[in-house]
Amino acid sequence: MIVVAGEALIDLVPRGSGPLVDLRPARGGGPYNTAVALGRLGSPTAFCSRVSYDVYGQALLTGLREAGVDVASVQRGPEPTTLALASIGEDGSARYSFYVEGSADRLFEAPERLPAGTRAVSFGTCSLVLEPGASAYEELLHGAAARGVFTALDPNIRPGLVPDAAAHRARFRSWLPSVSLLKLSEEDAEWLGGTPDQWLSSGPSAVVVTRGGEGLTAYTRDGAEYRVPGEKVDVVDTIGAGDTVNAALLHGLSARDALSAASLAALTAEDWGGLLRFAARAAAVTCSRAGAEPPYASEVAGD
Repeated sequence: MIVVAGEALIDLVPRGSGPLVDLRPARGGGPYNTAVALGRLGSPTAFCSRVSYDVYGQALLTGLREAGVDVASVQRGPEPTTLALASIGEDGSARYSFYVEGSADRLFEAPERLPAGTRAVSFGTCSLVLEPGASAYEELLHGAAARGVFTALDPNIRPGLVPDAAAHRARFRSWLPSVSLLKLSEEDAEWLGGTPDQWLSSGPSAVVVTRGGEGLTAYTRDGAEYRVPGEKVDVVDTIGAGDTVNAALLHGLSARDALSAASLAALTAEDWGGLLRFAARAAAVTCSRAGAEPPYASEVAGD
């Protein structure tokens, strides 16, 4: 079982251009997208979050169930669902404005235990910023790592949500000793500061940096670097692409029985090449369609 912990929200995606175009509600949130992508790829997956009782919350749970994701660990509340207003650039890149005050996902409380059979837990995005939930997710991260559970982190920085940049950068560094796999975009890396070597020296066994259409690069503690190009595709938008990479990496590591520090360190150059190509291919499928619509296993066969 791979557990994904973090927010579920509704993306409001513009249908056309201009300031007053129609908006299409779409299920989203970095961790939510990661969980759906894992389920579609065929990995046994559970989602750990707090979701509203409102109609959007019901739709979010329906999407998880349709992807085969276990929702037994989802907390519920009467608060509204978080909304993220997306704006799409000419290159398909997405920027967001968030409506988060008093929303359900930020009131998450750390569970006493993880689902039976948990082999890995994935964290990221808004859930690690918005209090009081951020502290609860942080508690879950450190607790899982202390019990020897493989942990993955995608900081997925949304600068508009961060009230104190210096404090959040320091907090990010405090998470690293509890992180097995760090995945982040070039933009995240620039905002956070530091280098793969510095992050690796703080705890992670591997760091994967995504570079949009240029591809992905993995860095490991032994000084190795593995790079693959991006898959060429007609980009509709990039919503959910990074989340799909998260899922593809975890799915591929699980398939290789590499969800531990020792087994991650034992991966060969061939292993890393196959893993990164699979992640690039999965992200390309997501970019080829509107909104966060990650691929099914049949769409990314191989590696």
